[in-house]
Amino acid sequence: MSTFVLVPGFWLGAWAWDGVAAPLRAAGHRVHPVSLPGLAERAGEQGDFGLEDHIADLAELLVREDLWDVVLVAHSGACAPVGGVADRMPERIRRVVYLDSGPMADGASVYDLWQPDFRAEADATAVDGRFPMPSWEYMTAHGSSTEGLDDAALAQIRTRLTPHPVGAYRDALRLTGAGAALPQALVSCSFPLEQVRALIAAGHPWFAGMDRPNWELRELPTGHWPMFSRPADTAALLAELAAI
Repeated sequence: MSTFVLVPGFWLGAWAWDGVAAPLRAAGHRVHPVSLPGLAERAGEQGDFGLEDHIADLAELLVREDLWDVVLVAHSGACAPVGGVADRMPERIRRVVYLDSGPMADGASVYDLWQPDFRAEADATAVDGRFPMPSWEYMTAHGSSTEGLDDAALAQIRTRLTPHPVGAYRDALRLTGAGAALPQALVSCSFPLEQVRALIAAGHPWFAGMDRPNWELRELPTGHWPMFSRPADTAALLAELAAI
């Protein structure tokens, strides 16, 4: 059986993984869904949390729970803290899985990857150092598909979202390269795998290095939020990747 650490993307907390964690635990796996500082039940924590705080929080979890041979899962914008902790503690990681996400380069920030108008939206709507999620329509228009989720599901999810700490996406990720050789996997949800392979072949910077032998590529056709739209299938695919 495997040990999973599940790190959600922006505005989410450990609760987002409920539908994924349950079948994994039922299969005998050890599962640690994460709420990062300033989010979900930790929204009341005071501080201008930055990327280093989120990386340090994940590192502290691995040490506190004595976690080894971890399958470390990053959804969406969790690529930054997950990439950071994998770089600093590669000896504890079995595999890094990017769920509709991807690895970041040294010196880059999530903010750098956003379209200019999305950056402007974040700058204009952030309050007290926290960025609330725009409307579902806005998110869909900017590539975060809600396929597989009806209006009732979207409304329910919306009630549990919390504004994201600005520093966590504005700060640059610093890497030494220590985690680059770890087994890694991309699970593409919003884009067909055929399109991903074409971008890899073309040398697109978002997919740099994914043609190396330590990478597995998988497809889970749905929207950008597979833990909500296809939770059981997400769990099954994570278990499959853990077994490789």
